[in-house]
Amino acid sequence: MILFFVAKQYTLGKNERLKSRKQIELLFSEGKKFVVAPFRVFYVIKEMINDQFSMINVQFGVGVSAKNFKRAVDRNRIKRLIKEAYRLQKNDLKEKVKSSGKQLDLFFIYTSKEMPDYNLVKDKVALALKKLERLIDENPAPNT
Repeated sequence: MILFFVAKQYTLGKNERLKSRKQIELLFSEGKKFVVAPFRVFYVIKEMINDQFSMINVQFGVGVSAKNFKRAVDRNRIKRLIKEAYRLQKNDLKEKVKSSGKQLDLFFIYTSKEMPDYNLVKDKVALALKKLERLIDENPAPNT
C-alpha cells in the first residue's frame, strides 16, 4: 500500500503572476499602499468573481526602479530574490484570502538604492505578508 501526502505548493506559477496591464493600472490607480522598508506594497482586495480565473486568489507582481539600478542584471537579481522570498512564504496569505472569499492583487516595489541580501528581503516580505493578512481580516466589506 502506497500513501501519498499532499505537500504545500511552494511554486509561483504563471497564473499567480500579475501580468495584465489592465489589472496593474487598476492596482496603481485605485489600490491602497503601505511601506515596509525597503518595499512599497500596493494591493487591491476584491470580491471573488466566478470566471476562468476563479481558482486564483492571489496575484503577485514585483518591480525595481531603473533609476536606482541602472544595470538590468541588478534589477533582475533583486526581483528574483523578492519572488523567491514570496514563493516560500505565501501559503498562509493564500489560505487567509481563500477562506475569506476574496481576491488579492499585490505588487512589491523595491525602493532602496542598495543591493539587498536574501535574509533582509525574506524578513521584510514576511512582515508585509503578515500586514496583508491583518488587512484582510479588517476588510469585511470588500470593494469591487
